[in-house]
Amino acid sequence: MSGLVDDLDAVVEMACHRLAAAAGLDWDVPATGMTWTCRSTVEHVADDLFSYAGQVAVRRPVLDGFVPFLYWADPGDGDAADRTAVHADRDAGNLGLVRVLDACRGMLSAVARTASPEARGFHVFGVSDAHGFAAMGTVETLLHLRDVAGPLGFAWDPDSDVVRRVLDRLFPDAPTDGDPWLTLLRITGRDPEFPVPDWRWDGSVRQ
Repeated sequence: MSGLVDDLDAVVEMACHRLAAAAGLDWDVPATGMTWTCRSTVEHVADDLFSYAGQVAVRRPVLDGFVPFLYWADPGDGDAADRTAVHADRDAGNLGLVRVLDACRGMLSAVARTASPEARGFHVFGVSDAHGFAAMGTVETLLHLRDVAGPLGFAWDPDSDVVRRVLDRLFPDAPTDGDPWLTLLRITGRDPEFPVPDWRWDGSVRQ
């Protein structure tokens, strides 16, 4: 199961590399298909990684709700503000946000590698284990980096084997034939030819 954590590290590393190369651009433009800006979208991913780590880091988990970090929206994002617990100092620029993303990746990766196999954490898409939360972090990064790649002008071409592993872990009913990346985009409503009004993954622990 450590492969899911390795995948998280690899995907976020690729994300940080691509984002750093685009750090000189305006990140306050809308992400593809979203009301969030590219900046708030990346901040949202960092917040997911941080929050997922928190769900399985506690010694006395409560499995009917999230760890109550304080979530608030950055007024600097205007109407596109996303309520998150993690915020990057705007004075540190876009590269500062990349560092925050990388730091949150490190937190989730470390927790997932050291947590007990019996550790569980709450999520609205199913009570999960540490490696399940690592897979969730990978999916959030895969999808939301695709959302910002176009506006920020970089290619986003995830490894098919990585995508297949998160599909197997979180989307057990997804088709197994064809391109895994296209499958993930379609089942999460990101292919305009295949509209999906509502979707969710299943983070539940399976034996």
